[in-house]
Amino acid sequence: MSAASVPATALTERSATALADAIRTGETSSRAVVEAHVALLRRRHPALRAVAHDRFDAALADADAADARIAAADPDEQLPPLLGVPCTVKESIELAGMPNCAGLVSRRDHRAPGSAPAVQRLLDAGAIPLGVTNTSELCMWIESQNHVYGRTSNAYDPTRIAGGSSGGEGSAVGSGGSPFGLGSDIGGSIRLPAFFNGVFGLKPSPGLVPNTGQFPVTHGEAARLLTMGPLARRAEDLIGLLRIIAGPDGLDARARDVALGDPADVDLAALDVIVTQDTSAWPLRRDLREARERAARALEASGARVRELSLKPLRRVMDGYLAALQSGADVTFAAELGGDVTVRRALGGAVRGRGPHTVASALLLGAERASGVLPAGMTRRSLEAGRRLAAEVEEVIGDGVLLHPPFGRVAPRHGRTVGRPWSIHHAAIFNLLGLPVVQTPLGLNAQGLPLGVQVAAPRDHDHVAIAVALELERAFGGWVPPAA
Repeated sequence: MSAASVPATALTERSATALADAIRTGETSSRAVVEAHVALLRRRHPALRAVAHDRFDAALADADAADARIAAADPDEQLPPLLGVPCTVKESIELAGMPNCAGLVSRRDHRAPGSAPAVQRLLDAGAIPLGVTNTSELCMWIESQNHVYGRTSNAYDPTRIAGGSSGGEGSAVGSGGSPFGLGSDIGGSIRLPAFFNGVFGLKPSPGLVPNTGQFPVTHGEAARLLTMGPLARRAEDLIGLLRIIAGPDGLDARARDVALGDPADVDLAALDVIVTQDTSAWPLRRDLREARERAARALEASGARVRELSLKPLRRVMDGYLAALQSGADVTFAAELGGDVTVRRALGGAVRGRGPHTVASALLLGAERASGVLPAGMTRRSLEAGRRLAAEVEEVIGDGVLLHPPFGRVAPRHGRTVGRPWSIHHAAIFNLLGLPVVQTPLGLNAQGLPLGVQVAAPRDHDHVAIAVALELERAFGGWVPPAA
């Protein structure tokens, strides 16, 4: 099949791995692949607003350069693994020359002077950024809305949220507009957008990927919760993308050199799979509960040893998580918004639609001001309790995996999550525990909205979680392209 005859729909449904191979072998061209994704993003933009700022013309020029490089290459030349493959990048992560304000009005004219190390590694691997994608204001909530770029909507239903703070990434990848994207996760910010938009999202083990080059900058205990990672429409891309972006950069003191395993080496027949129970005081909706049960049965059919386990101690996770999020931060949320902003003024302006900040940010500002009166001893006790909880769970999980819900229900309607910090409980658990997690799609419910499950593995065993995600993709089909 010639490059010109490859259907655009086929190009916007393949994995990045398959696209790279098709471009290298001449089945298609990088220009055709980039054009197909640009066309889809342009068509869906009025409804989704996933892309905050595009570089479509530059991407097409990059595609032509990639095609020329391939045409001139020696048959034995080792070309970059992602040469000619398009992608997207979360706007809060630096991509040279592109906006980097995380939805903060006062920073809307800032342009990144360079690219974050993780981004540069993707560029060096041959990937072509199509643009940067929308976030919540200062990346602080799970609804990607701000007064710089507006509100991003769900790829399957524009009346529902895309998630956050990597919501633009979730919507772009879930719509088919990008094979993969780079996001960041401090409390579900990769996994919730991946879940709501029906794609795969990996929160790697802490320290595998350097956090350098993000705004806002995270310090103290909070930096232990944060990591960058990929969102992808196909599970086969996850390990390759992780290998590309992982490794110390000489700048992030927490970044580590870890020998990553191979998902192909994981023996499912020797794997313990724990289905978590009793982890939240709020009931899980029936469609998600049944989807997780089907996932467990599918893994059992593949030979895995499946058991249910009550983990009530995880109900305490938010105390430790919030303490870690706030402890040791050099810059407060109030200072990032603007040191002179008051809760009353921020909330009043947000409600009237005249201020620079969202309602979610105003409420978070109020929560930060209130938490400032908590005794230091209480914070220390919460942090210590979090560390003990992490040790308990690591002992329980052993060499196996946990199957855990990503959220209490499918993608909520716009505005329904504001003022409900407990809603991130299921996702924030694994930031506090420091475990790698893959959000894995499990088809659609009766309303046509994505279902999913989180697969958590022991620290530095990211490949085990990915192996399970691959098996669940085989069993349930993975990402389902939206009808729109």
